[in-house]
This record gives sequence, structure tokens and C-alpha cells, in this order.
Amino acid sequence: MFVGHFAVAFGAKKVVPRTSLATLIAAAQLLDLIWPILVLLGIETVRIDAAAPNPFLKLRFVHYPWTHSLLMAIVWGIGFALGYRARTGYGRGAAVVGALVVSHWVLDWITHRPDLQLAPGLAPRVGLGLWTSAAATIAVEGLLFVAGLAAYARTTRPRDRAGTWGFWGFVAFLVVAYASILAGGEPPSPQVGAASALIGWALIPWIAWFDRHREPTPRPE
Repeated sequence: MFVGHFAVAFGAKKVVPRTSLATLIAAAQLLDLIWPILVLLGIETVRIDAAAPNPFLKLRFVHYPWTHSLLMAIVWGIGFALGYRARTGYGRGAAVVGALVVSHWVLDWITHRPDLQLAPGLAPRVGLGLWTSAAATIAVEGLLFVAGLAAYARTTRPRDRAGTWGFWGFVAFLVVAYASILAGGEPPSPQVGAASALIGWALIPWIAWFDRHREPTPRPE
């Protein structure tokens, strides 16, 4: 899943308006932020597979238990939550960011073919395989994305033009990026694919910037 992870982070802003959207998205994307680093280090493995049943990404995720097993998603989530709580003292925010980390595994379980482990060292692989249907994937992710954006847009309002155009520019970027994924294709090598995924880190400052230019929408009395 791609925009679905961003969708749950946008929606979470309604629950914890004090938490930066950049933090929420970093939590929802944490497993995919760490994964390319471990691939480039040779700790996790992905292969190019033109015959992969995924109509979008011609990749076969061979070995990635340290980022994409259920147990490690929970471990990463607890670590992220504790770090956030120590830095901010915001208990509700800590609980939400921890849940967002784990939500990544849950959404991947829905979309991936059976390639997700429950814990490192355990043989069974799980995944419901939504990705095998392009139409169903687009419908599910599209609905999630629209719902998440609507929740964020209702929860916050722009303070200035940066808050408006920075937000909608980011939305446009995600739509274009998703369209490029839907177009299919395959990277020339697993390393190039992993390196290109590192762009996720570069998005965090952009998100933090436009979110600072927005403020909570007053609730009607």
C-alpha cells in the first residue's frame, strides 16, 4: 500500500491535533523508511521479478523480517511511542504514533501477497493479496486517501498561502507518485529500487513545513 499509509496519518491529525503531521506520517511510514536502508546494507533482501503477481511493483520481497514482521512492527511502534513521549510528554500522541507504526504492517497484510512474517525466524508468511487486483487496490486506497485528506482539511486550516499551497502541492505530488507506481515497470536493480525509496526521508521536512503553516480549526461552541 502507498497512499493508504499517508491516509491514516492524515486522518490521525483529527485525534491528536497537537502532533505534527510530519511525525504522524513518519510513524505511518516508519517501516518503509527503514527498509531501504537495510536492503542497501544487505540485511534485508528484495528481488526484481517481472512475473510477480503484483501489477504495480515488479518486486519480490524475499527477506524483510526486521522491518516488516508483525513482532518487529510492534517493537518499532513501542520504540517510536516511547521516544515521542519522552520528547513531548504527550501521552495520547505517543499512543497514536505507536499505533500508526503498527498500522503499516496491517495495511501491508491486506495488500501484499503472502510474504510477511509474524516474527523473525518464523516460517509462515501471510498476506491477503489485494495487490493482485488493480481495480480493488485503487478503489480501497483511493477511498482511504480521500477520507484521510478530508479529515485533515476539516481539522486544520491554513494560516497563510504556504499552508494552502504547501499542503495541496504535497497532495499533488502523492497523486503523481501513485500514478507512476500504477504505470508499473521495474527498477534496473534492487539497490536502485531501495535507493529511490529513500526519498521518503526527504518528504518529512516538506510535511513539517506546511503543517506549521496550518492551525487547528475552531470547534463550534
